[in-house]
Amino acid sequence: MVASENDSKHANQTSVFGFKAMRMHESADPPFETTYKRLLEKVMAAPEVSGVAECELPMIDLNELKMGELSKRECKKKMAQASQEWGFFQVVNHGICKDVLEKMREEQVKLFAKPFSDKAAYKGSYRWGTPSATCLAQLSWSEAFHVSVSDLLSSLNFHPNLSSIMRQYARMVSELSQKLVEILASELGQKSDFFKEKCVESTCYLRLNRYPACPISPDMFGIMAHTDSDFITVLHQDQIGGLQLVKDGSWFAVKPNPQALVINIGDLFQAWSNNVYKSVEHRVVANPVYERFSTAYFFCPSYDTVIASGVEPCVYKSFTFVEYRKQVQQDVKFFGHKIGLPRFLLQTH
Repeated sequence: MVASENDSKHANQTSVFGFKAMRMHESADPPFETTYKRLLEKVMAAPEVSGVAECELPMIDLNELKMGELSKRECKKKMAQASQEWGFFQVVNHGICKDVLEKMREEQVKLFAKPFSDKAAYKGSYRWGTPSATCLAQLSWSEAFHVSVSDLLSSLNFHPNLSSIMRQYARMVSELSQKLVEILASELGQKSDFFKEKCVESTCYLRLNRYPACPISPDMFGIMAHTDSDFITVLHQDQIGGLQLVKDGSWFAVKPNPQALVINIGDLFQAWSNNVYKSVEHRVVANPVYERFSTAYFFCPSYDTVIASGVEPCVYKSFTFVEYRKQVQQDVKFFGHKIGLPRFLLQTH
């Protein structure tokens, strides 16, 4: 799911071929093996990521919110507990119809099947690999379209079929996100107006991911370990698997569920909840045989939104969303990876 800004300024670009004869033989895959040849020569030094235990995320049936008061309370409690203990949960009966999910995936597959040069022409939204990588642990074997929903609603020049289903999907996931964060806020005893005012559809982001098969090594990252710089992320993934998360200090592979959407807590919600809800590290491991697709919706506030818990003693100093993004981008530039919330801890004496 990534969703961090680790690659936000690193969209690789290539020239568009002008001759049809060349284009006929052009691969849809980014040129990983030629671009990262020196790193891949060190493949024996790749981080070992295979062999981790599999887990099933806590399951939340949103239909329980429509039942009696006891069922409703239990559903909300389970959601908050999962957010505290796992930082992840999955939801079924989420209100996004199967037809929309299938159409979204169908158009996504068509988009990524285009020649690499066609995709690279979408400067600013298309990205692949990790240009700043200095070791295999920092290399992401993936490509993505990272799109602001505000651009999607206005000027983005995708194929009409894709643009239409992306807008429909974004609207539905936005409504679901608002419902989930309102519940999580209420379980903290907080009013939920904050999210309705600060996290509108146009401030959020949609990311279409493709993880090509990677026969070079069974231990290659599709996306390196990270946390998400938002309030929550809503993920729709296929059945290939590869998503892994940290629980109690160990990595676990998430078992895909065809009926469920995966929800994870982001850094902003951890800070806003004063460390009650946990933004945990997660990553994707590339598959040696099969490509993998996923769609992530990042529920974000406007840039000038102040993130503060309002609870004493505060764990973090208050900061705006734009300040957080800038700090993450600076750290990625200088250190090759995100530091995130530790940058904003209040000093203790």
